[in-house]
Amino acid sequence: MPEPNIRVARLGDDGELSALDRATWSTLHAVTPAPEPPYAPFFDERHRPHDHLVAELDGRVVGYIRLTHPTPLAANAHVLAIQGFAVAEQARGRGVGRALIRAAVEEARRRGARRLTLRVLGHNTPARTLYASEGFAVEGVLPGEFRLDGEYVDDVLMGRRL
Repeated sequence: MPEPNIRVARLGDDGELSALDRATWSTLHAVTPAPEPPYAPFFDERHRPHDHLVAELDGRVVGYIRLTHPTPLAANAHVLAIQGFAVAEQARGRGVGRALIRAAVEEARRRGARRLTLRVLGHNTPARTLYASEGFAVEGVLPGEFRLDGEYVDDVLMGRRL
């Protein structure tokens, strides 16, 4: 099985990444409504190509991870956060998610970050298991923070040192 190629996103990836986001939307990980036409561009002034790493298999974009600063504060500049992560259904189970997480850790280190954080929904067991296996620990829980599909769901804060 070939290893995924991980690279920094390019402006030309906008359409593929937008389609991937729509195809992978689920209340397992999304708290916003399902996307509907007309679709907004994937990249905007807050989410630029260089904030994303993409995974390719056989020359096709099959996943991405977004790294951003959680706040604009100088006192928080040493922290980066994963604020977007998706893997195409057909690429799951092929190491794409793990490769993206590891590449994000390395990219965060390269950018001088000392911590990497993320938020994950409490019922998203596959993602929580992956994050834990890559060194992320639960650092806080906001019980019943979201109501999705008629159920209250925890917002779990995870992080790791770099």
